[in-house]
Amino acid sequence: MLKSLFQHFSSLVIVDVETTGLYAKTDEIIELAALKVVQRGNSYCTEDELDTLIQLTANRKLSNKVVELTGITEQMLHENGKPKIDVCMNLVEFLCHPNTLVAAYNAHFDLSFLYYFLKSHDSAHVLRQVKMLDAMTVYKDRRDYPHKLSDAVSAYKLDNQKSHRALDDARATLALLVAMEIERDDLGQYVNLFGYNPRYGVSGSRIASVTYLPQGFDRHKRLYEN
Repeated sequence: MLKSLFQHFSSLVIVDVETTGLYAKTDEIIELAALKVVQRGNSYCTEDELDTLIQLTANRKLSNKVVELTGITEQMLHENGKPKIDVCMNLVEFLCHPNTLVAAYNAHFDLSFLYYFLKSHDSAHVLRQVKMLDAMTVYKDRRDYPHKLSDAVSAYKLDNQKSHRALDDARATLALLVAMEIERDDLGQYVNLFGYNPRYGVSGSRIASVTYLPQGFDRHKRLYEN
């Protein structure tokens, strides 16, 4: 399982974030999950797991839409949220090892938030030494619209609690990568290659190490064949 990735990487870190909004520069992460996955024989295992709520910046409020979508409340963050610096140090520990591949579903969104989060604590440099994989880009080459994570979970008949919490989504992303590798062993072709909707373009700043290509709904040609 995931052999093609572990031929080139010593660890795979699956990340997912829940946030106060859509804009990485101005909004902030309220929940972070990360799974550190390593090879064990002919399979893989989750070696470490990070799952934490994060304290809100003073005077920051959650919108009703965010609370409804995530189930996370300001009270939960006040009572159980960890200080940002502590979470940052934990995340750095996950990412600082050589030959690490970071993966997420709609990775540009998650990694943009992680960049600004790490940057605020002078730790953004750890992202320069990792390579990146967007599970959604792969999925768009496999199935027609719609392309939410929940659609991918249903398409591959994966188990998921569908709670829209970070840890559940990270686990679902890992299961999806495994299922897609079984279907077609080409995940390595998508490393540092992100597709974007040509109608809307790339949201926010581009990640310097990533190649971005327009990815429409026509699946006759795989993105890496462009």
